[in-house]
Amino acid sequence: MSLVAMVQEAFAPGGVLARADAHFQPRAGQTEMAEAVARTIEAGGVLVVEAGTGVGKTFSYLVPALLSGERVLLSTATKALQDQLFARDLPRLVQTLGVPVRTALLKGRGSYLCLYRLERARHAEGGTEPGVARVLAKVEQWVQGTRSGDLAELPGLDERSPVIPLVTSTRENCLGAQCPRFGECHVHLARREALAADIVVVNHHLFFADLAVRESGMAELLPTVRVVVFDEAHQINETGVQFLGMALSTGQLADFGRDLLASGLQQARGLADWTGLAAGVDLAAKDLRLAAGAMRSGSRLRWSSEAPEGLEPQAWSAALRRTGLAVAQAQEALDTVSEIAPDFVRLYERAGELLARLARFAGPGRPDAVRWLEVGMQLRLAESPLDIAEALRTRLLQAPDAPADADGWPEHPPAGQTPGRAWVFTSATLGHDERLTWFTQRAGLTDAQILRVASPFDYPSQAALYVPRHLPSPADPSHSAVLAQWVGEAALQLGGRTLVLTTTLKALRTLGDLLKERLAVPGLLDVLVQGEWPKRHLMERFREGAGQGGRGCVLVASATFWEGFDVPGDALQLLVIDKLPFPPPGDPLVEARTQQIEQSGGSAFRDYALPEAAVALKQGAGRLIRRETDQGVLVVGDVRLVSMGYGKRLLAALPPMRRLESEADFQAALQALTRTSTTDPTSP
Repeated sequence: MSLVAMVQEAFAPGGVLARADAHFQPRAGQTEMAEAVARTIEAGGVLVVEAGTGVGKTFSYLVPALLSGERVLLSTATKALQDQLFARDLPRLVQTLGVPVRTALLKGRGSYLCLYRLERARHAEGGTEPGVARVLAKVEQWVQGTRSGDLAELPGLDERSPVIPLVTSTRENCLGAQCPRFGECHVHLARREALAADIVVVNHHLFFADLAVRESGMAELLPTVRVVVFDEAHQINETGVQFLGMALSTGQLADFGRDLLASGLQQARGLADWTGLAAGVDLAAKDLRLAAGAMRSGSRLRWSSEAPEGLEPQAWSAALRRTGLAVAQAQEALDTVSEIAPDFVRLYERAGELLARLARFAGPGRPDAVRWLEVGMQLRLAESPLDIAEALRTRLLQAPDAPADADGWPEHPPAGQTPGRAWVFTSATLGHDERLTWFTQRAGLTDAQILRVASPFDYPSQAALYVPRHLPSPADPSHSAVLAQWVGEAALQLGGRTLVLTTTLKALRTLGDLLKERLAVPGLLDVLVQGEWPKRHLMERFREGAGQGGRGCVLVASATFWEGFDVPGDALQLLVIDKLPFPPPGDPLVEARTQQIEQSGGSAFRDYALPEAAVALKQGAGRLIRRETDQGVLVVGDVRLVSMGYGKRLLAALPPMRRLESEADFQAALQALTRTSTTDPTSP
């Protein structure tokens, strides 16, 4: 039986999925996508699928992948989604389908406990502080029972905890096979299990980090895998450009200085002036930060041929030279003690890597890349390509395309001939046109087979769209204040259940403060603001709905909450987007892409800014309706959506919600929203 036939049988009414789960309902779109994935696996080639919210795309690629008998690499956007795939979706389907496969989870080394660094953590800088020491004690207790060493298993460990860098390794400080605990190394064990598994779950960061430096295990793993699936594929371009370029931060320099001091004093005291050498590196890093001037934290400076814009070139070059001299002096001292311990060998190599990057940033940039300086708690020097198209074409998609049949699908290879590798890229949001060019052009996949599967949700009856025309223009300084007042009144009527997505951190702070002032008093609503609590805590509290003391909840968030935040049921029924999410004009990557389009005769607004905004708006709007029974209202606080000609293009990117034309219509929609829970956790 062909794989397509097996997939059709599994998804059919009365098939194995329906027999195993009484709540499973065959969906035409889900089956169509699964058949397309099966055809691609059988014949090889590249498939790009945009599957609307509610299609059930996870089952659509997992079922054919499991039934194929092939080795499969699954890459998703975040570690949280990795954990969900590995711990929930895969075991469920493996049992349902009765397939004898081995699965493995592979994360970056920063996700795993380093036994060697744990031993040294108590003596490291900051390791004796009371709060840190308490968490270290919990880690030391947990390590006695963990097999995987995955820190995600440790209850209550904040992802921002200062303990994490003390007990995990980086590419820079890992001793590799020279480590005295290498035989027990959790990273090494995870890689070995991945090499022996049939289905391996990774994340995009790990995939592209390995593509760039070939050190995370994928260099061995990828050649043995014939099927590769990228879920949440809309993120791979921005993830890829981070890793396919080059970066150097003052944090890396500070880490090198700390490790230099700790290893020197513990294993070679008196053989060099470790305190002075470490202080020299630390001072050079601070000088480099000072050379950036009083730039606002979070800003990015475009880099010209000599120095970042706005900085004095000679002062900047001098700071780079001083940093290089401090690192070189440390390297000379390390050379004299390299035979004492493997720590010194690795520190010597790290010094060489830092010197190479400093030399690179002291010279001219690549003509096909953009360089910038990012100012924050750390200073980050970065250079990256504008997209990942060339890297994917030359490093991954090297095999010639398989011949296509009349419908555009790859033909089956001749009998006895192994098909080429199968690549599947899927997401709920990949573009706004039929060829999904927003995604395929930047990923170098313009010749891929394209499939678009619409959401099964009844958006006209489940959701409404409202653009308040009385709001000031987004450019008006009073915009956030007026919007906050209006949202506060609506949230009170609804008893919370409101998510506000902002396009900037400035708007996040302004709206958060104003809504707290209006609502966060006894008896009203809880107002949560991103950044004030760990993301996991914010998500859990918001999903509770009217939880603590019966109070409803308003969440004001930005950035990562625009996607991957799933709130089924009535905990979210009012979604507010403050402004149209056009790309920030001052961002160096945005400027470089804009210039590239203009120089080639295109329109940067039409060909770049508008498609970017359309995809981001679609992604944010997708937070509202997550199940067939959900109900809600989407509010876009930007009159340009209905007053400007380009608004039609942005409206077309949104789900087909019914339109509310007046404040009276909006009030009626609020009153119609029910407080009865609509959560259906059993829906696949």
